Amino acid sequence: MIGVTMKMLALDAVQAFVLTAEMKSFTRAAEAMDSTQSAVSLKIKRLEDALGRRLLDRTPRLVRLSQDGAAFLGPARELLAAHAGALGSFGVQRQRLSIGMSHHVVGAELPHLLRQIGRAEPDLTLEVRIASSWELLDLFDSGALDAAIVLRHEGRRTDGEVLMEEPFGWMASSDFEHRSGEPLRLALLAESCHVHEMAVTALNEAGIAWQEVFVGGGIAAIGAAAAAGLAVAALSPRVAPPGTMDMGESLGLPPLPARSVVLQSRPSEPAARRALRTFASALRAQRHSF
Repeated sequence: MIGVTMKMLALDAVQAFVLTAEMKSFTRAAEAMDSTQSAVSLKIKRLEDALGRRLLDRTPRLVRLSQDGAAFLGPARELLAAHAGALGSFGVQRQRLSIGMSHHVVGAELPHLLRQIGRAEPDLTLEVRIASSWELLDLFDSGALDAAIVLRHEGRRTDGEVLMEEPFGWMASSDFEHRSGEPLRLALLAESCHVHEMAVTALNEAGIAWQEVFVGGGIAAIGAAAAAGLAVAALSPRVAPPGTMDMGESLGLPPLPARSVVLQSRPSEPAARRALRTFASALRAQRHSF
């Protein structure tokens, strides 16, 4: 066809664009690609030059899609999916990655994280287990998990990659009522939970009387009790349910320390390693956006 120039798009540049758009960060996209921020930026610049369109609006603190970028994102994802499908047309053997996540780390962004991995590694079988940090470390040490994303606590291993610092607060519904002179009503997990220990230690050291009024078998139950106005719960604001807020200052409660979120990993297969990089980078990106 006269006058029409065929443009071949570099797949790694398209992948860099999609990851940056989804994570809203050149840094996180570079981590997922095991590259550098400058290399990712250069790939996207070359992609924009090839298309003759600006795909991303860049500011010192924000990366967002331009109008053309929003229009291109869907087709870009389809292109990457078609490429993965072409590679898998010869019956590539599926690899498996088993990840354990502390229930204090899992927030509402989990579907988004899983979507990121599914798009990046469609031929990977992913197994996710949610439990306490100590239980997950035991499973990791026994070889039952390829990776564990846990809270770091004093008295246990200090190795692993720190992904982020997770703040904690005294979460409760906005209409929670605490009567002066009465013990603070708490919703707690089992005593083996170290966030439980962290919370009651802070209250005891501050001389604040408390009583356990709700015991939950997981963070969802504890969060539900806080949202229902039954009690205060020591939770990360990121994983606390809608309708709750940090009431620590208004109730005169002591501040809670942040905890490091740590990745322990040993995946050997390339697809599993790539998926884990994507997962960790997406988790960092979601924490930053919160």
